[in-house]
Amino acid sequence: MKLKLHHVNVVSKDVAALDAFYRDVLCLDEEPTLSAGRIPDKGYPGKVAFVTDGTTQLHLAERDLEIGFRTGQAVNPVDKGHVAFRTDDIEAFKAHLTAKGIPFSDYGAWAMNGWEQIFFYDPEGNVIEVHQVKDGA
Repeated sequence: MKLKLHHVNVVSKDVAALDAFYRDVLCLDEEPTLSAGRIPDKGYPGKVAFVTDGTTQLHLAERDLEIGFRTGQAVNPVDKGHVAFRTDDIEAFKAHLTAKGIPFSDYGAWAMNGWEQIFFYDPEGNVIEVHQVKDGA
């Protein structure tokens, strides 16, 4: 089971302004591969933008305090944002968290087609995502 930093999710009430800031001030580029893969009807209909430095992505998301209520999940990944890692074996990672006694919210294929996503808290309450791309996505 390998982990690699994939993206940082930053939340905002004004995604367009945040997107302009990261593109104009930090000279980041649009990440064009993700917009078509969104699943907006599974609990997260918010506005998003994706930017990248060519290696790591920033996912800019509209803040949504109601996701936990709509999905029945304990962890809300777009309240204050999160750090995301990609794995090659999500089931092994879930077993690893369970063995360590760390609870997690299993969102499954929720926001992106083919991405199996789980979210959990670090000891300071920061949200961490681990996901695996499945089904040739």
